[in-house]
Amino acid sequence: MKKSFSMLFAVVAAIVITGCCCAAPQVKESKTSFAADAVGKYVKSGELPGIISILYRDGVQETACIGWADVAKKMPITMDSPFMQCSQTKGFCGVTIAILVEEGKISLDDPVAKYLPEFKNLKIKTKKKGVLVPAKNVLTIRHVMNHTGGFPFEIPTKVKKGWPALSLRDTAREAAAQPLLFEPGTGMKYSNTGIDIGAAVIEVVTGKPWDIFLKERVLDPLGMKNTTFWPTDEMLAKSISMYECKKGQPAKFRKFSPWMPLPHNGPTVFPSAGAGLWTTASDQLKFYKMLMNLGKGDNGVRILKEETVKTLLATSTRPRKLGNYSLGLNADGKGSMGHGGAWRTGCTVNWKKKQLKLHVVQVVGYTRHWATDLNNAAKKFFDGKFDTRGTDAYTGRLK
Repeated sequence: MKKSFSMLFAVVAAIVITGCCCAAPQVKESKTSFAADAVGKYVKSGELPGIISILYRDGVQETACIGWADVAKKMPITMDSPFMQCSQTKGFCGVTIAILVEEGKISLDDPVAKYLPEFKNLKIKTKKKGVLVPAKNVLTIRHVMNHTGGFPFEIPTKVKKGWPALSLRDTAREAAAQPLLFEPGTGMKYSNTGIDIGAAVIEVVTGKPWDIFLKERVLDPLGMKNTTFWPTDEMLAKSISMYECKKGQPAKFRKFSPWMPLPHNGPTVFPSAGAGLWTTASDQLKFYKMLMNLGKGDNGVRILKEETVKTLLATSTRPRKLGNYSLGLNADGKGSMGHGGAWRTGCTVNWKKKQLKLHVVQVVGYTRHWATDLNNAAKKFFDGKFDTRGTDAYTGRLK
């Protein structure tokens, strides 16, 4: 049995390293296998079902799809395997906010109440149980998009029923009726709720559902045909299954998480800007390369101006004492921006170095014993020397 599994793994790994790449024509394959060499042992042991790793630098890319989307069905994980990206959805909302700022339709320092009147008279929790005081600071779009608005992670309805339980406008209404945890702009609390409020503002400003605006202005122009809040039954049949992983133990299949309950599509599912967007590695790569290329997709379509990406998405919008975060993205001010997701997906790009590190898994729990090896593999790739002749690494580069 061990022999047959080893053969299967070898076949999948071979297919994966050479055949799963969906890179743009100008990208040169690195012909390295740093990621596969680093984490293949975890897939072989059954501790990690499957993983996609993409490493990119200056037009050279290592692409690896290692293991299974579904272990029981022996369905290989591929660049076109749909998956739930959870909080990586926040970056998509950040881009749509940046579009409206760029067009002069909103300002980050606009009061949220200018667009959503229910936020006019907010209350703040105090240390005394049941005692609330009126908010002194005005809640702004900046606050809700960088987690300094004072909102909890989720509103009560979504804690009970999951991310897709309410529309964005209803989410905003329920959030406005709850007391804030602190004065806006004075603290930091990671919050899906705040990002949902930002998306609700977009709906008011544009007169369109946020998911439609996102599709028209970001997804369709970038050619992201398999990114949606409502995966089809066919997509779900090919999706990456969820597993609970623990060190030294075979991964256990999980049918779903309470945060994303069944069904995953249909009339009971509402878009959530904080977490809820399904995608594929092929599609996700298009989005993050657009950020790395300062607003221009690999297909040549410009989504944002270079300065907009630099100043709004790659630069923190928080006060210094509250850490680094821009609009739905972690940003260090040194060219790096990105985000992770609850099921352990993640992507970081650096526009100054023209680097990208993307990985896809669907695992729950907090054990990531393979992460150190994967990070070491990325370091080897980024420290390596590659021949970049014949590549077009700087799509959208500065003149």
